[in-house]
Amino acid sequence: MLSRRELANAIRALSMDAVEKAKSGHPGAPMGMADIMEVLWNDFLKHNPANPHWPNRDRFVMSNGHGSMLLYSLLHLSGYDLSMEEIKNFRQLHSKTPGHPEYGDTPGVETTTGPLGQGLANAVGMAIAERTLAAQFNRGGINIIDHYTYVSAGDGCLMEGISHEACSLAGTLELGKLICIYDSNQISIDGDVKGWFTDDTATRMEAYGWHVIRDVDGHDAEQVKGALELARKKTDKPSFIVCHTIIGWGSPNKQGKESSHGAALGADEVILARKQLGWEYEPFVIPDKYYEGWDARQKGNDSEAAWQELFKTYQDKHPELASEFKRRIDKSLPDNWQTATAEFINNIADKGETIASRKASQNTLEAFGPLLPELIGGSADLTGSNLTIWSGSRTNTADTPDGNYIHYGVREFGMSAINSGIALYGGFIPYSATFLIFSDYARNALRMVAMMKQRSIFILTHDSIGLGEDGPTHQAIEQTATLRLIPNMSVWRPADTVESAVAWKAAIENLHGPTSLLFSRQNLEHIPRTAAQIEAIGRGGYVLIEGSSSPELVVIATGSETGLAYNVVKEMNNQGNGIRLVSMPSTDVFDAQDTPYRDMVLPPDCRKRIAVEAGVSDYWRKYVGLDGEVLGIDRFGESAPGPDVYDYLGLNEDSLKQKINLML
Repeated sequence: MLSRRELANAIRALSMDAVEKAKSGHPGAPMGMADIMEVLWNDFLKHNPANPHWPNRDRFVMSNGHGSMLLYSLLHLSGYDLSMEEIKNFRQLHSKTPGHPEYGDTPGVETTTGPLGQGLANAVGMAIAERTLAAQFNRGGINIIDHYTYVSAGDGCLMEGISHEACSLAGTLELGKLICIYDSNQISIDGDVKGWFTDDTATRMEAYGWHVIRDVDGHDAEQVKGALELARKKTDKPSFIVCHTIIGWGSPNKQGKESSHGAALGADEVILARKQLGWEYEPFVIPDKYYEGWDARQKGNDSEAAWQELFKTYQDKHPELASEFKRRIDKSLPDNWQTATAEFINNIADKGETIASRKASQNTLEAFGPLLPELIGGSADLTGSNLTIWSGSRTNTADTPDGNYIHYGVREFGMSAINSGIALYGGFIPYSATFLIFSDYARNALRMVAMMKQRSIFILTHDSIGLGEDGPTHQAIEQTATLRLIPNMSVWRPADTVESAVAWKAAIENLHGPTSLLFSRQNLEHIPRTAAQIEAIGRGGYVLIEGSSSPELVVIATGSETGLAYNVVKEMNNQGNGIRLVSMPSTDVFDAQDTPYRDMVLPPDCRKRIAVEAGVSDYWRKYVGLDGEVLGIDRFGESAPGPDVYDYLGLNEDSLKQKINLML
């Protein structure tokens, strides 16, 4: 029978071989953490390689994702569908072993990591989701959701500011089934971290309310096992295990040095490392006895089979809850979703309120919330401004873990990455909120969730200069355009109550990526529409005023500026002009329509076009062309009442009329 160290050495050998073949990568972390992961994966982790999506599996997140060969080695050795050929193709085009772990590319990878600290925040989200789903569904001692979330993090993860945001909230929420393994090797790309990272990290985590286990020798399997046992017993606090390791352990000339961090060891050093480790096999050769020692397939199948039996008992005793659980895990919407939402949208169209779109959003939440118990949301300390709470909201705390509303505090980045973890976990539709301007704080988390194509909804209010007196520090100018540039990110900027409701519906139905919903602080006039126009809103862009079947000029407007354009076009058409007004609440949804529809809305032969939006003008050039004009804002705003700022910056009816007259 192989020793723990021998099993761990299989990770070291695979990692240094793959990095050496690719001539790039990070061998140091896999070699340094191999002993820790051998204990975690062989003694504690509950998972089934044959079914990476089993709902009650433990989650393992590698936040220090640069050490990806550690995770790929673990997945390969324990029996996931990750062949040796894929290990050999590390960092190569179209392989299942990209440079950093990518969700969807590799079976068993729970989240895309690499930008340091975000995996840690994702894990906090998963732990929140586990506890909340358990509180909502477990009944009478039948615990269909009952597992741990493990996350590994390095020195870099804990330097990043997002670690403070996420870990502070995790401590406050007392997430007792979250366990972080801190790989404290004290080396980063620039060398020994003592020159720039002397925090007492363990004490910091204790101050956040974590259960901290200090000074564990990460190369002593029994110490690691004892620490994990202690962590699992502590149910009222998340646990933080400080494991001291040597980066590149086993490399005689590079262990403990930055030279093993982010580059191949080199052919000569790999030979020496093999000798020091006692690894006698050729590159990429793993003898059967090692596979036998690592194989988790039978244990995983047994664990899932036992859970399936438990779920059958649950189904017999709680058939309605079991059916609802399946629906939520499958991401299916309720049977009455389409009829109920259509009725609500038609009702608000008939009502015709003039209110801020942030208020329209809250009204929509009030209508959709009762239909969707899977909705879980929150705000970064702006609940009363974002209007993200509704009558069915219950605060999620340590004492009320079944709650569906999270007060995130002033933690925009952490909030967004935590919501990514909730989305990845399953069973929920997460939404989060802040001012549009502060999407910049959350930018990388928005990018990452878009990369993973997860349904996470971002409510971004106070979307323009219309917020007024708070001035240019809070007035979004370039943010809308930059959000639209993120691949897979759907962006809606609705014009009134009706478009706001349609935007929400689209976000909930979008299973292929996140959605940003941009809402106004100021009131927006209700715009009358026909039934056909209401139906067309869901296509992202549609004809709002048809001045002529062959228009002489097309005005394209979005968000709060649609009402401005509506008044101008209506007036000028009454004077005998043939101007078409197109409302475009979502450019990406419009762009995804078929060519005949797009050409019907924006006739290719009508080159006289004007776009109107309170933001940077360049984005709209692709719609108006070289002959077109944009009424926008290419400077920062001003502090004054919203209408005064609009007038001062020339974003008003007179300016639009002037542009139209010049073009006609």
